[in-house]
Amino acid sequence: MQIAIVLYDRFTALDAVGPYEVLTRVPDARTVFVAEQAGPVRTDTGALALVADQTFAEVTAPDVVVVPGGPGQSALMDHAPLLDWLRAADATSTWTTSVCTGSLLLGAAGLLKGRHATSHWLALEQLTALGAEPTAERVVLDGKYVTGAGVSAGIDMALTLAGRIGGDEVAQSIQLATEYDPRPPYDAGSPDKAPAHLAEALRERSRFILR
Repeated sequence: MQIAIVLYDRFTALDAVGPYEVLTRVPDARTVFVAEQAGPVRTDTGALALVADQTFAEVTAPDVVVVPGGPGQSALMDHAPLLDWLRAADATSTWTTSVCTGSLLLGAAGLLKGRHATSHWLALEQLTALGAEPTAERVVLDGKYVTGAGVSAGIDMALTLAGRIGGDEVAQSIQLATEYDPRPPYDAGSPDKAPAHLAEALRERSRFILR
């Protein structure tokens, strides 16, 4: 089973690495980082890069597609090499998935029309213009499409997918092996829980990026 994780300039590291840590542990999984060009691809901070092992042209029929989000997504909403590859890969994939604003790229490729999907809370409503039904859940399944909310939700998305692929015990074993037992020191992980002024400040800072 080939799992293709898409990389592009200024993606968010955890959007890709979180699902990688989970899905690479699924039995018989072969995980590949794929991009328009092979080689190092910088994250949104610029301080970290992941290496794309293969190009889009070399990965033609992955079983699972994972599209991370990040500020770089905005510049790719009409980028034919990526969108064409997503459409082609989706035509034969068993699962097509995303994390954070990666769902906007799936939407831009026309893959979420009429489907329920989620994204980062700051970008959730943008799904409407792409023909999707925004759903404010951490993980949303609609047919073979699995979308995760912002950044850290990629781990939950991947565990959900691992359970669908390998069964509950496989997913539980991966959760145990990675000791994914979150107990955050603050309860501010969603706009409904965070202090209102913090949510508004983040919304204001992000309005020029998430558009």
